[in-house]
Amino acid sequence: MYLRTDPFREFDRLAQRVFNGPGTPEQPTVMPMDAWRKGDKFYVEFDLPGVKQDSIELDVERNVVTIKAERPALDEDVERLSSERPRGFFTRQLVLGDNLDTERIEANLDEGVLTLEIPVAEAAKPRKIEVGKDGSRKAIAS
Repeated sequence: MYLRTDPFREFDRLAQRVFNGPGTPEQPTVMPMDAWRKGDKFYVEFDLPGVKQDSIELDVERNVVTIKAERPALDEDVERLSSERPRGFFTRQLVLGDNLDTERIEANLDEGVLTLEIPVAEAAKPRKIEVGKDGSRKAIAS
């Protein structure tokens, strides 16, 4: 399902936090995720605590899912004692395999966790093939 991996993601996230501060539309912060398969569905969860549902944008183009979100910055007139939680813009792109049905993706935000449910495409599901006997040929049943 998830074709691209980035071994330097944690380093990039740390460097961005140290050098760039909050995520901007030009240099958004990456959001952490988990992905797994259960039966005929893939699930992807993104941690987005403090992000409001109306600030989340999901786009699908061919087999690429793009997730964008924003956590507002703190007021500038406050005295910050600690600032470890990233704020600003977040983005993540997933390149999905052809075996997933991008037309039927479902998304849900619950307690700061965005969950995508992506079904396996019907054409990619296992199916039985009947074997012919004595020279007779059987068509593949779909």
